[in-house]
Amino acid sequence: MPSKRLPFARFLLQSVLLGLAAAFIIGLLVPEAGPWLRARLGLTGVAGQPSQNVPAQHPPAAPHSYADAVQRAAPSVVSVYVNKVITERPILLPNPTMQRFSGITLGLPRQRLQRAQGSGVLVSPDGYILTNHHVVAGANEIQIVLWDGRVTAATIVGSDRDTDLAVLKIDGNHLPAMALDHEIPLRVGDVVLAIGNPFGLSQTVTQGIVSGLARSQALLGGPENAQSFPAVDFIQTDAAINAGNSGGALVDAQGRLIGINTFVLGRMSMDAEGIGFAIPAATARAVLAQIVEHGIVVRGWLGAEYSDAPAGSGNLPPEISHGVVLTGLYANGPAAQAGLRPGDVLLSLDGVDIIDQFDLRSRETAAAPGTEVTLAGLRAGVPFELRLQLAQRPASRPG
Repeated sequence: MPSKRLPFARFLLQSVLLGLAAAFIIGLLVPEAGPWLRARLGLTGVAGQPSQNVPAQHPPAAPHSYADAVQRAAPSVVSVYVNKVITERPILLPNPTMQRFSGITLGLPRQRLQRAQGSGVLVSPDGYILTNHHVVAGANEIQIVLWDGRVTAATIVGSDRDTDLAVLKIDGNHLPAMALDHEIPLRVGDVVLAIGNPFGLSQTVTQGIVSGLARSQALLGGPENAQSFPAVDFIQTDAAINAGNSGGALVDAQGRLIGINTFVLGRMSMDAEGIGFAIPAATARAVLAQIVEHGIVVRGWLGAEYSDAPAGSGNLPPEISHGVVLTGLYANGPAAQAGLRPGDVLLSLDGVDIIDQFDLRSRETAAAPGTEVTLAGLRAGVPFELRLQLAQRPASRPG
């Protein structure tokens, strides 16, 4: 019996040694063969147990350069140069002696040329440009400098002070326009690039992140040269926005347009730093469509001014913490004609609670002129309900 087992044991030993030698040679010649075989078999090579050391899947790393995004977006950003003729009135000093020795020459009002600069974004291949209202307000002449250095004149198609947006038109075809026909979801922390013409340095790019979204309250201290509109929800960013960036593009890390830069908080507060705002692309798209079609932005209008209703307004019950109080009515406006009065508290529109003045302004302006709405509220603590027909909001708001 032992004599029969000896040849088998010798054969088995030779097979093992031959296999190890073959594995050694394969390992030297093809190093990746071992991991590949273990991965195919689902083994670690230890007792045939499934591998527990599979590398974790990590999200793709941020790009080391945003050059591709800039190359994609920058040709759509133009520099805007504006000439304005302004009238200067003489300074009148109350004391004749002071007038004599002040060195100030008194006389008739005189006109002088004022130059301003900003940025714009080509949004159609045939030459429509979005920029800020405050950049072109009062312009007598507008010159556009394209990405390749060409200079051309522009005309104002329409301007909307409420959103601080304006639409310009230049002659041209097959221009490198940026798309406005898609929705790009944004999150706080997303990388963004601001492209514009700060201080005349065209095609300047600054980088930052989305610092906040839906910044309606920031509109209370909007651009110096424009009366902002409370229905706009700004994108807040720390990408540097300087004089001349107004009207330029805010793009994401892929070079897609997400907003039109408009102002920085630092203009109102010397202590603010890195707090800039852009008008969302969705708002810009809606304004562009209306201005191209109508020359103005068509909005619904109640014909009333209002503010948030403080507790106790109109005997407001303590359990109600929403609504607005009317602070003024425009003569012959829809609210006045419907019988509303200053001091009335509005609590709902078409059966939906009015959260605050920004909520009502947004819903009011989103409705088409001629729309009939139902308002419910309190007058001296007594509930009331009435219907009125919205008018078209004046292009420049009264007051």
